[in-house]
Amino acid sequence: MPDLSAILAVIAGFLMGGAVKGALGLGMPVVALPILAPLIGLKSAVAVMVLPSILSNIWQALAGPALGELARRLWPFLLASQVGIWIGVGVLADADTDALEMVLGGMLAAYSAFALLTPQLPPPGRRESWMSPLAGGTGGMLFGMTGLFIVPGILYLQTLGLGRDRFVQALGLTFLTISTGLAVALGNHGLVSSEVITLSAGAVIPAFAGLWLGQRVRNRISEALFRRIFFVALLVVGVTMIAKALG
Repeated sequence: MPDLSAILAVIAGFLMGGAVKGALGLGMPVVALPILAPLIGLKSAVAVMVLPSILSNIWQALAGPALGELARRLWPFLLASQVGIWIGVGVLADADTDALEMVLGGMLAAYSAFALLTPQLPPPGRRESWMSPLAGGTGGMLFGMTGLFIVPGILYLQTLGLGRDRFVQALGLTFLTISTGLAVALGNHGLVSSEVITLSAGAVIPAFAGLWLGQRVRNRISEALFRRIFFVALLVVGVTMIAKALG
């Protein structure tokens, strides 16, 4: 059975990560992974993300009228992400996790700084036919290595001008697809132990409790204020992880 410190980390990480996802529509991995990785290792932390990610995104993917439209538009992006995930998990299986944790910290810091300082990226326009699989494949590879799809995957989705409801549904479809692909790839590389499965199953409860809390928070404070607080905190976490890896 997992030890007490791992159980407490799962409860804290997924409660807070679920709250952020409930408020913003995304963000569970970026909160949970930095809490879990120092205690159980990045390989196990990535695997623990699987069940909460799949289950929490089923409803988000299916809710709304645009599932068929999004699937037709995003299939090159999603298909390329699966190829990238297999490559990334192969790197994760054999890599020095300290180095990958530094990559994780760098991605958190870069994404936070971008979100705080940079205006909206321009839409791809006619370049979408090749940018979509490029962003999906690169994002999938980094997702397989670190458990985060934000750079460049989510950044690319934000450029498509989908509108709020379609964007949230696109996020659900994307996270559901890549989490399922990650589960298969991790199993193929022998990175899913009975202890990891236990922790992943146990993480579902605090994740959904956090989703409920986040939805309540979203109704009480402005999304802009919540985003700023979240990304400032995330920037501090990312820089701290980099400093720890270098030290």
